[in-house]
Amino acid sequence: MEAILTGLGYRVELAEDGFEAVAKLGLDIDLVLCDLMMPGMDGFEVVRQIRAHEKVSDLPVCMVTSLSGKEQRLRAVEAGANDFVAKPVDRLEIEVRVKALLKMQQAQKALKRHRAELEETVERRTASLREALQAMSQAQRNAHAAHVETIQRLAVAAEYKDEDTANHIHRMSHFARLVACELELPPGHCELILYASPMHDVGKLGIPDKILLKPGKLDSAEWEIMKTHTTIGGRILSDSNSELLRTGEIIALSHHEKWDGSGYPHGLAGDAIPIEGRISAIADVFDALTSRRPYKEPFSVEKSLEIIEEGRGSHFDSDVVDAFLRQLDAILLKRSEYSD
Repeated sequence: MEAILTGLGYRVELAEDGFEAVAKLGLDIDLVLCDLMMPGMDGFEVVRQIRAHEKVSDLPVCMVTSLSGKEQRLRAVEAGANDFVAKPVDRLEIEVRVKALLKMQQAQKALKRHRAELEETVERRTASLREALQAMSQAQRNAHAAHVETIQRLAVAAEYKDEDTANHIHRMSHFARLVACELELPPGHCELILYASPMHDVGKLGIPDKILLKPGKLDSAEWEIMKTHTTIGGRILSDSNSELLRTGEIIALSHHEKWDGSGYPHGLAGDAIPIEGRISAIADVFDALTSRRPYKEPFSVEKSLEIIEEGRGSHFDSDVVDAFLRQLDAILLKRSEYSD
């Protein structure tokens, strides 16, 4: 894309991700070409932030994407995208669409730059501004990374009480992301599930060790206490302004609900169970079945898959089971990467 646009005589400013792209809007950009599928901040959110920014709200945005589905395109239009270019990119199509969008942008401008007179000044100021904006985008990136790391460490604290390993949360979170992507959830939603699902059992911090680590079967009173880890986790993560923590709260409260309504803590059934909880449930159960626990030896993958199939339509959403099985090879690869 850079080579095509530079060859057409345009000056191109690259951004590593959505955070940097939004920051660089201060560089007097005339047109934004943006992918839909990006980590951290997807293309839908980039467009929404552009439209919400008073100084650049009318900036033309062209989505460059391999997604051809009507629903995804409608979401992009609703977010504020002006046009689309399909991958693989065609040079002539890029040229025509960029020219048209820039003409629209030029028509909206009240003033034109005096390039010849101001070029040297603009270059000096741009260099200084670029440095400041790079620092700002890096600070935002660091803040996002620190936020995710803090949440992961909280999840690890709960898992160390329970299983002597943090690998469970890495495995199940990657399983959950693979299933979410197979279900064609938006890229940003898949990323949220990856980072929020490790918090599913954070409520176990409030469960006594004599129950949590009991090697045998829990009695009915102990089991009732154990089940409260869902509501404890919900309380720990509640009332947050963070979308990540809000998603973690949803997962903590719903990952033990069952499709037929026999789960806990609220006995939700079917589509009343949030999709994040349905996905996390199958990821968590599969990893639990194939892992050693204080009360059991690991089951084989084959036996674990039999149990998953037996739970189709009762414990698990059938669509989620199908997505899980379609991603089984990738799931087993992730399982080997994070083996105990």
